[in-house]
Amino acid sequence: MKYVITGASGHTGKIVAERLLGAGHEVITIARKTKNIQHLVEKGAIAAIGDLSDETFLTKTFHGADAVYALIPPIWVIDESWRAFQRRIGTNITNALENAAIKNVVILSSMGSQLAPFGAGPVSGLGEWEQQLQNVRNLNVLALRPGYFIENLYAYIPQIKGLGSFGDALLKDLKIPLTHTRDIAEVAAKRLLELNFEGFSREFIGGAQDYTMEEVASILGEAIGLPELQYVQYPAEDAKKGMIGAGVPPQIAEGYIQLFDGLNSGSYLADFVRTADNTTKTTLQDFAVEFAFAYQNS
Repeated sequence: MKYVITGASGHTGKIVAERLLGAGHEVITIARKTKNIQHLVEKGAIAAIGDLSDETFLTKTFHGADAVYALIPPIWVIDESWRAFQRRIGTNITNALENAAIKNVVILSSMGSQLAPFGAGPVSGLGEWEQQLQNVRNLNVLALRPGYFIENLYAYIPQIKGLGSFGDALLKDLKIPLTHTRDIAEVAAKRLLELNFEGFSREFIGGAQDYTMEEVASILGEAIGLPELQYVQYPAEDAKKGMIGAGVPPQIAEGYIQLFDGLNSGSYLADFVRTADNTTKTTLQDFAVEFAFAYQNS
């Protein structure tokens, strides 16, 4: 079969491409620069160099594919609003799928996407994209909805090194599912190989278990040699100012505050129920090894 992978140089896309190549399929990998996917080309992938802003390029690249793995990259665009960027790229991908008469697409969405059009910051934009894709005739759509990316915890390294603690607007005793992008990629690859979904469907990817930020502090602290590491819950406005002070564009910081508000209120996870099927293998303890390496080398 023939597959097209968007975001092929990213955390999930590169693993999805590797799994499909390993299964003997034709894989076209989209990237803005050849060097970003050279390792995949060396394994047999076909490079399609272009930009998701180019609908004509996408339509041509998608043509003839049995399935597409699609995502809206989390680029911090500062010359337009985050939502405008999501809508523009989502519309381009959707139109290209329709124009190329693609039958199957697996997309990277998120838990909380049911809060579209507002209520979960950037995730609400993914919910809008889900709705848009449902209007494409004869397109089977599987929306993968992972929990909070466990790799987002890397962002706290500067705080830990500078303050000896870390904090945000999330409630310290709120349990949330933390999902490794590696586990997302494995699910995506499996579903693309099976292609056993019809119409519109969603699949939660809940990580190994739910964790509180206090538990995060304890587990990561042990891994980096700071067993007394503490998580500090900040008022939303203070957390926003802290992000902006660290170089996060104001509109992005506001989006994350909305996301945290959704988590704190319970609305973000309202339709997620953990089951054996949506529980994946990478634990916070597993990730702590990766976190410690990044911490020591930052």
